Amino acid sequence: MGSTEDLDYPQIIVQYSSGFLVSKVMFTACELGVFDLLLESGEPLSSDSIASCLGTSTTGMERLLEACVGLKLLAVEVTEEGALYRNTEISNIYLTKSSPKSQYHMMMYYSNTVYLCWQHLTEAVREGRNQYERTFGISSQDPFGAMYRSEEEMLKFMAGQNSVWSICGRDVLAAFDLSSFTQIYDLGGGGGALARECVSLYPNSTVTIYDLPKVVQVVKEQFIFPEERQIAFHEGDFFNDSIPEAELYILSKILHDWDDDKCKQLLAKVYKACKPGGGVLLVESLLNEDKSGPLETQLYSMNMLVQTEGKERTAAEYSKLLEAAGFGVIQVKRTGKLYDAVLARK
Repeated sequence: MGSTEDLDYPQIIVQYSSGFLVSKVMFTACELGVFDLLLESGEPLSSDSIASCLGTSTTGMERLLEACVGLKLLAVEVTEEGALYRNTEISNIYLTKSSPKSQYHMMMYYSNTVYLCWQHLTEAVREGRNQYERTFGISSQDPFGAMYRSEEEMLKFMAGQNSVWSICGRDVLAAFDLSSFTQIYDLGGGGGALARECVSLYPNSTVTIYDLPKVVQVVKEQFIFPEERQIAFHEGDFFNDSIPEAELYILSKILHDWDDDKCKQLLAKVYKACKPGGGVLLVESLLNEDKSGPLETQLYSMNMLVQTEGKERTAAEYSKLLEAAGFGVIQVKRTGKLYDAVLARK
């Protein structure tokens, strides 16, 4: 690492300050359908053509496209007729709705829900609690009641989570060899993308998605279909209802929603229900042990502050929670991607 004299502090501060602007440019281009249009067209288009097709102003679209070029989301070719724009590879893969790895739904969830909560980050830091009441006028005492305040919001959230597992699911499920577990419960499994990845990777397994009744109903209608016979459903609230016996329980991005007491309560129930020799797989974004990074995880932890009752944790902190519930033989695998895996045995 260079000396402090090597650092351009004003430039760093400018970059940090413009982070919100950068993400809003990407979100807006997604929402307006810029990347979808360019993919479907099969050829580069002028800003006037794109504006006309998408029903926007020509001046606004031209500036948006220029910013997307600066962000390497679009490429531009200047011809005698003017500038022509096309998608870059990253946009075709991650920002078009039709791509199997599309992050479009997560972008829209961040733009229309998460960022509204982040407008009250100062209050969240002062008060130490989520900001649903200020943002949406809904009690902060029930984070998921707020997240699922309408079917539209529920769909946005689940579609966003599914898009994450389309690029991260196989990494966390392959972090350990789970082939010996054939009876698996995905607690809070939501839209079912991780369950689908699991039965694809481990074809001898069956996965039961355990979630709230209204979530299960939407998942059956929108995401998981009857012909997917290796995936089943169980309606319930894992804090208040019983958890059926299984060989393996998956808790993907669940514990980070809750404080330590709630985590201990849930893990104790899982341990009691778990078959001897079975286990629990935690899928979380792990902080370094000194909490110096990764930056993405630190930012996720801030998001937990504005949206939930929880936080991101270190591997040692998760291990402590698991041990308190009775689990042993705890293994940690950092995937090098957004999410990591922790496997503990009964």
